[in-house]
Amino acid sequence: MESYFHQYREHRFNRSGRLVVDRANGIIGEMRAQGYVLTLRQLYYQFVRRNWLEENSEREYKRLGRLVTDARECGEMDWLAIEDRGREPHGPGGSRLDEAEALGRVERGIYVSPWERMDHYVEVWVEKQALEGVVSRPCGRWHVTHMACKGYLSASEAWRAGLRFQEAIARGKQPVMVHLADHDPSGLDMTRDNAQRLALFAEQGVEVRRIALNMDQVERYAPPPNPAKVTDSRFEGYRAQFGDSSWELDALEPRDLDALISDTLRGYVDTERWNEAVYEQQERQRALVALRENWPTVRHDLLNRGLI
Repeated sequence: MESYFHQYREHRFNRSGRLVVDRANGIIGEMRAQGYVLTLRQLYYQFVRRNWLEENSEREYKRLGRLVTDARECGEMDWLAIEDRGREPHGPGGSRLDEAEALGRVERGIYVSPWERMDHYVEVWVEKQALEGVVSRPCGRWHVTHMACKGYLSASEAWRAGLRFQEAIARGKQPVMVHLADHDPSGLDMTRDNAQRLALFAEQGVEVRRIALNMDQVERYAPPPNPAKVTDSRFEGYRAQFGDSSWELDALEPRDLDALISDTLRGYVDTERWNEAVYEQQERQRALVALRENWPTVRHDLLNRGLI
């Protein structure tokens, strides 16, 4: 992974601040070795899980944020080590490519979807955009559409999702939506809300599977608890069933979330059909691969013949 350190100003940490920065850099190194870049919230929960904070509170979270900012600005922490997902700028696309790179893009554009040979159409939805980077890895490996709902899904996006599932049903697929959200009054209700909206807009049954965060995973992974929000209109019903504590999806290790999603998606895959699709794609790409690998020779021949 790329790194970028730059000192914009000087800063001297006191003893406790220095310990936090050193521990943060250690966690960042561990996660990067696994291929993950964390959000500040995920970094915070690494501290909570390791009992490196006086308490699990908003005050401690803000303190960590200030120290991370200081460390980055004084050149002691990688600017690319922490992501702020959902606030990326979007500009005009396009980049300069040589011919071989352009051929590589064309080659990768030939795609045979393994899911067209499966019985199911599957999407993965996650409550928080901050976790989109974690979810995208297993979904990318398994060629599955994923979406960050940013809390309760808007009517527009729910309608568009319904159309996607309608199209899948028309192709003879059994539709499945896999959902991940916090274990708190609203996070649990979001799964119900998504199911209700899909039933409305897909106009047929969509299987909705909530795979995280569930109580068995709270017991298994022991993420740090937070007080459930008493201001949430669903609090009383939640407390009657689960008590006063809630748990955030961000507190799970990225590799555990990856494994949960991968294991779920694997259950919908017919391996033989999947491998057939992969082989067909490779065969269809073969000519373009040869052209790209031999482009200097091909280009020289075309120049000699006056064709370019």
